[in-house]
Amino acid sequence: MPTTDKYWNMTHNRRLAKYLALREVPSLVCEAVNLEGVAMTLPEVQTILDGITVGGHKISDQRMVINQADTWKRIFELVDENKFEFKKNIALELHKIAGKEEAFEWGVFRSGNVLISGSDYEPPPPEKLDELWLETEYEVSLIADVYDKAIAVFLKMARTQFFWDVNKRMGRFMMNGILLKYGYPIINVPVKRQLEFNKLMLEFYSSNDMKDMNLFLRSCINEKIIANFKSYKSAYHTDSHNSQQERDQYLY
Repeated sequence: MPTTDKYWNMTHNRRLAKYLALREVPSLVCEAVNLEGVAMTLPEVQTILDGITVGGHKISDQRMVINQADTWKRIFELVDENKFEFKKNIALELHKIAGKEEAFEWGVFRSGNVLISGSDYEPPPPEKLDELWLETEYEVSLIADVYDKAIAVFLKMARTQFFWDVNKRMGRFMMNGILLKYGYPIINVPVKRQLEFNKLMLEFYSSNDMKDMNLFLRSCINEKIIANFKSYKSAYHTDSHNSQQERDQYLY
């Protein structure tokens, strides 16, 4: 069964999805670090990404920005090379970049127990992580809707806490890697919705019910971007005189 968007009926377009994501990298990084409690403006993030340090911020905060950007760079490379998959080796490779000098260990699954602040839910012990990863791979492979698949990856990774740290960020990286792989718009959680995000995540940790978080994450996609992908479908299907080269711009 092909993986497609069955909710909005957008047409996949990997070139357009990558183009829009590339333009959004500074914003993606800025929103991500702010969601982690690092108060940083978009101009400050852009300055750091340009290789210039910003006064008033800890070295660890600036390292987080650079790690985020480097992880996105690697995701784009993997997608371009048709090597991005929801696989353990890919997740470990990306965590080695995203968690560098921030997590207790990076590039490996955690070797000890962790807790989730604000929740009574306790993630599974480390000896079960390999088995749970394989179960997650199988479960998400059965999901046909691309957004249900990608969001399930994020939520399952966040709830299982495969790593000592950088779990939600890793879940979002893998979620968006899947969307780029299949040629659909990525999901960026804006910091202005942080309270809503945190509240729904805590409820999800307790209930393991993905419905509310699924709807929330879908609502983070700009309607105009959705319209762009739907318009490609319209153009592709209604103009029977398009050359093959012209059609290829719609279905990459």
